[in-house]
Amino acid sequence: MTQLKEASRSSPVEFECINEKKRQKKKGYKNSGVVSVKQCEITVECTFLDYIMGGCQLNFTVGVDFTSSSGDLLFPDSLHYISPNGVNEYLTAIWSVGVVVQDYDADKMFPAFGFGAQIPPQWQVSHEFPMNFSPSNPYCKGIQGIVEAYRACLPQIKLYGPTNFSPIINHVARFAAAATQQQTASQYFVLLIITDGVITDLDETRQAIVNAAKLPMSIIIVGVGGADFSAMEFLDSDSGALRSPSGEVANRDIVQFVPFRQFQNAPKEALAQCVLAEIP
Repeated sequence: MTQLKEASRSSPVEFECINEKKRQKKKGYKNSGVVSVKQCEITVECTFLDYIMGGCQLNFTVGVDFTSSSGDLLFPDSLHYISPNGVNEYLTAIWSVGVVVQDYDADKMFPAFGFGAQIPPQWQVSHEFPMNFSPSNPYCKGIQGIVEAYRACLPQIKLYGPTNFSPIINHVARFAAAATQQQTASQYFVLLIITDGVITDLDETRQAIVNAAKLPMSIIIVGVGGADFSAMEFLDSDSGALRSPSGEVANRDIVQFVPFRQFQNAPKEALAQCVLAEIP
């Protein structure tokens, strides 16, 4: 390895290609060719654990879809309907995914926002309101705190629409951009979006993601229910780089889509592997 690092055009490192069978059969056999290395660059690709062990602080933010596409929360067929045993698919997703990510956040204080609902007192639609209705302190203590904020929030709002992702993405991106101004690159931001519907502001969201790809930030989208999630898979862009409406290519893939129903009966390790697949 040391030899390879020292290779240059003026002083290449050479290796003979030896075919042992030919060498044994032919007396005058020297080699089957020579590999000449004139430049070698060795790059270490850090893993998720390397970043954590190196002191990187992960900051998780949760965004919950409160649009009317989930159905009237008073009826059992709504994804926001809380059953007699105190659960619904949103709560199950919050718990299941939350326990995966919470141990990577040192202070376990999570900003939690809702989007797509009419909120008091003016009853205007908001796409980034704190679920605890405290704009100056939107933090929830642990996953239990998010669950409590969600339960308290539901009866105070009106599910509405549309399903816009870009405001909450841009919200977290502003904090990620501010972190890049620090002398030590020790902050990484993860936005967890839990949604049930078809995205409305696809073009704006594409632009927001392309912009966020330049920042220390990742996005996990968890789809609950059985809606058409093809747009989410498009944003995940595993089959090709995501482009903004103007054609700008995202310089890395920062979106991971998780269809939650596919993992409800799967081992916890399978869900964890999928959730953390593209962080950072």
